[in-house]
Amino acid sequence: MSVARAVPAWFSDEERTVLEAACARLIPSGDTPGATEAGVADYIEGLLGAFLVDPPRIWAGGPFSGRFGGPDGFAEFQPLSRIDELAWRTRIEGSLGIPEREFNGPVRGLQQIYSDGLAELGRDFAQVSPDEQDSRLRAAKSFRRVLYDHCCEGMYGAPEYGGNRDLVGWRSIDYPGDVQPRGWTDEEVSEP
Repeated sequence: MSVARAVPAWFSDEERTVLEAACARLIPSGDTPGATEAGVADYIEGLLGAFLVDPPRIWAGGPFSGRFGGPDGFAEFQPLSRIDELAWRTRIEGSLGIPEREFNGPVRGLQQIYSDGLAELGRDFAQVSPDEQDSRLRAAKSFRRVLYDHCCEGMYGAPEYGGNRDLVGWRSIDYPGDVQPRGWTDEEVSEP
């Protein structure tokens, strides 16, 4: 079942359903929360739609998140320099035949990789059996690799980027998260 989107919509509803099902196969729910509970699809959609908002959702501010005191500097995203924007737009959108983006040749962006990869998995991906889902993911090897990397980022990254909802990823691996400005106690540093 689809969850409410916490980020600007990049995917169609159909693509979003396939994305959520694929993420859930790669990081399933069980004894610990999985991709669904962590909002991994929100992370991926936020990355692909980073330039739908201003400033783009690329770099959260800082220096502190406010989770352990101090102001919540991560709540605001930072403007990008011209070079940073060029690099990130090329990575996300691809070169699109724009000469400035093709100094090293054509680039297939993440948006196209996801569009093609979700289509390869099939519109009915969320409705087929788990075995069939696994078979399709294995067949889509290069897309699966990109998707898995982003699933891990969304599961265990800073929640300001759309994933790790309610810190479920960090809690599932007993990671306390960003503890600044509190820092680490002597006992925490000395633990084996």
